[in-house]
Amino acid sequence: MVRRVHDPRIQGNISLQHFKDQVADEELSSKSERMALLSDVVEFCDERTRRTVVSDFPGAENGLQIENNGTISKVGAAVDAGRVPFEKAIARGIDFLIVHHGLFWTPPVPLTGRHYMKVKTALDGNLAVYGAHLPLDAHPEIGNNALLAKELGLEAERSFLDYEGTEIGLLVRHEGDRAGLAKRLQAQFPHSFTPMEFGSKTPKRIAILTGSGRSALPYLKRNGTDTLITGELRQEHFNVAQEEGFNLYCCGHYATEVFGVKALAAEVAEQFGLAWEFVATECPL
Repeated sequence: MVRRVHDPRIQGNISLQHFKDQVADEELSSKSERMALLSDVVEFCDERTRRTVVSDFPGAENGLQIENNGTISKVGAAVDAGRVPFEKAIARGIDFLIVHHGLFWTPPVPLTGRHYMKVKTALDGNLAVYGAHLPLDAHPEIGNNALLAKELGLEAERSFLDYEGTEIGLLVRHEGDRAGLAKRLQAQFPHSFTPMEFGSKTPKRIAILTGSGRSALPYLKRNGTDTLITGELRQEHFNVAQEEGFNLYCCGHYATEVFGVKALAAEVAEQFGLAWEFVATECPL
């Protein structure tokens, strides 16, 4: 029997599912009409990512990189600060975009050509851009490493790979054989998964370093593992895997770094009662 409900917001009786759908639509509409101050959102992101205490690579400027008119109505998340992600975000009504790979690196570049058009796109579209690089790799709760481990059902053991006082890699416990691990990784990353298997067939501890993984290689064995899950490596690392006896699983730089920006955007949206959306760019690398 279909349960009927009555609510003063609607006329007559409707099915419970219809009522729930209507309430959900009203809540989404309400969120789309809400606003937050840019300064409040930036302060929340700075505190949540520990921006001021996590050192990044030289020239990487985390935090607010482009400001808008000072108010936020919709939050977005993207891996890269690129012209196309900016255009997509603006078209979807996003005015605060959280990115992992921000605008500023070493060496700085003049705002000409494509660099000018990228910044101009954001300014013309009233799009504020917030970058969080290493703070969103190393974070124990909303970091790329931690969230990838969670997606794979792997229990975090401890961090490793110190960079300027922050350990940016993660060690996890593993039960089972590498065939099962490879199967899970293939399912998680169907378009970007490349295995190189020359290590243990039953690794008990696995290292995770999303994005570029080459900096972790010298520290694997000294941390009791021969297996690394990462985004990308260089061609010469195939020889390293053979010679050192490593299992190296490359899953895509882009694909392994979608987790942190999504998590932070979701938390911002929840904190300020805003809608949020992930802006994908289909990067195969």
